[in-house]
Parts: sequence; structure tokens; C-alpha cells
Amino acid sequence: MFNRFLVFLAKHPHVIPERMLRGLFLVAADVAWLFDVSGVRQLERNLNHVLTSANDGRRPSRRQLRRVSRQGMRSYFTYFAEAMTVGAQSTRRLLARTRPAGPGYPIARKVTHEQGLSIPIAIGHQGNWDYEGLLASNRLAPVTTVAERLKDDELLKTFIDIRKRVSIDVLLTGTPHLTEKLEKILTGTHASVPLMGDRDLGPNGEFVEAFGSIIRVARGPATLALDTGLPFFVVTMYRERLHGRRRKEAGISQGYVVYISEPLDIAAMRSLPREEAIHAISQAWVDEWSKAIKAHPQDWHMLQPIFLEDLDFSRLRNVPQTVVDRLDDRQRSQLRDQG
Repeated sequence: MFNRFLVFLAKHPHVIPERMLRGLFLVAADVAWLFDVSGVRQLERNLNHVLTSANDGRRPSRRQLRRVSRQGMRSYFTYFAEAMTVGAQSTRRLLARTRPAGPGYPIARKVTHEQGLSIPIAIGHQGNWDYEGLLASNRLAPVTTVAERLKDDELLKTFIDIRKRVSIDVLLTGTPHLTEKLEKILTGTHASVPLMGDRDLGPNGEFVEAFGSIIRVARGPATLALDTGLPFFVVTMYRERLHGRRRKEAGISQGYVVYISEPLDIAAMRSLPREEAIHAISQAWVDEWSKAIKAHPQDWHMLQPIFLEDLDFSRLRNVPQTVVDRLDDRQRSQLRDQG
């Protein structure tokens, strides 16, 4: 039912005024939060790690956790309202809703404009990645990315169409030789290739340290950085209140900051054996990315399990011994049954 509603909105973006649609989605977010649905509970489990790490090991109070999770749900549902109304907005208005920041932005501009190189980018489930892609396409280089292959074909087509509208070319998970195709795009064309890396959907992810625990991330960003040798950036995103002329041009009261890190120094890592190099590069970008999550936890839309304590090890492969040593009895049993 919800999927059909999203498809209808995307196909008819002028039917409901954006301001009204945002209000409806905020109500929906508050209802989901109030009834503590499963996604909210998982979000709070994830945020508990983040807030504890940000507070030097002190666990957040229930009140603080609930406050941040409500902000997170409202941020997440606002993304859907924004995505479904992309077709009703001009490119100029959409661009007014984001601004680039961070020490890596002028470097990325120089790399893509003066040197004519492509750039691999690691991103996470933050803010509005469609707006982020539009900004990258207009300020850096044309964007190609990877999207999850959804079970609902019509909804999948809807999201692909939305991303085409904001100048993003999409490849789908499960595409044969996907990594090789992305490497060819990076080395053979002029492109930005941002990959959502803070969650791995398959059986073979990379285990790295984050927020005082272990999370499992996608190997794609590190693999592209390793194999291409191109400058590798981490991009994070969070909301900010708009004022004056920019608020008028954006047509909304809150926009986004797209924060670009300096390119990661991975030269020494590239001399390591391949698996060690992928792990080291993955840990490096996660270290950079996690700083932004701590600073802006309310804009991290992670409603799925990614921390060691929540993973189902009956579905995973190639679990390193260092991770096995930290599993509880239930997870060890899952791993034995899987083997």
C-alpha cells in the first residue's frame, strides 16, 4: 500500500503541494515513532552505539535516545517527501537546497575540473542522497552509482526515474561484473562514483571497528579506491536551517550541507596484500565517516541491523576469527549451523 502511494506521488508530483506532503510525512514519522515499530526499535539500537561512543562511553538516557530517534524518523520521512516531489522542482531550486563544504571540496573540484580525473566516493545513509548526487553532477563530475535491486519492480523503476531526473545514472546490485564496470567508468570516463557503503546486503561484507563495536560495511568503496588509485573521498550529509535569499530560492526552511573530506591517504595501504588493503581502506573511510555520524546522528537513516550484536550469522560468509572471538553463544551457534 505504501509503495503504491509512493509510486503515485512520484508520477504525479504536482498533485499534493510539497509543503502539505512534507507535513503528511512528518505525521507518518511521528506515528511510526510513537508506536515504536520495528524500524524505530532498530534505529534506536543503532543510535545507542553512536550516542554512547559520542559521550565517551556513557550510555544515553532513554529520553535522549527517544528524542534523537524521533528526529531521525522525521529526517528519514522528509527524504521521501523530497524524493517524491523532485519532478515538481526546477534544477535551480533543488541545487539551492544543498551547499558543499569541507576541506575536500576545493580539492575535489581541482581533481575533477583541472586534472580531468574521476573520483570514487564513500557515502552513507544520511540526508538526501538524490540531492547529494545532483550537487556532485553539477559541481564535480557526472554521477554513476549503485542502487539496491528491490523486489517491487514498479517502485524500483520509480526511484531510478527520480535519480535520472537529478542527473544520476544507476547500476543495480546483482549486475554481472559490477565492480569491473564501475572501475571502467572511473578510469575511462569523467565521473563521480559515490557508493553507499555503511551497510552490506550480501553475505560477504567487511567487518570494521565503529562506535565501540563492529559493523559490517560494503567492500565496494575500498575496492574501487584500491584498484583505480584515484583520489578517494568520504562525503557525509546533514541538515541545516536556511535563511534569506537561499531560503527563498530553495522554497523550504531546511536544506543540506554536503561535507567532503580531504582525500584519504591510502598510498601505504595499497602496498599491502589485497585483502589486508581492502580492510585497511574500509577502516580508514569508516573512521572519517563515523565522525559525522556522531556530530549529526539525527540524519543517519539506518533502520536495519549492522552492528555485531544484531547480525544474523546464519546468512554470512568469511567471518574473520577476530570477529568470531567476540560473538555471543547464539551467534556462534548460527555460524556453526551455517557451516
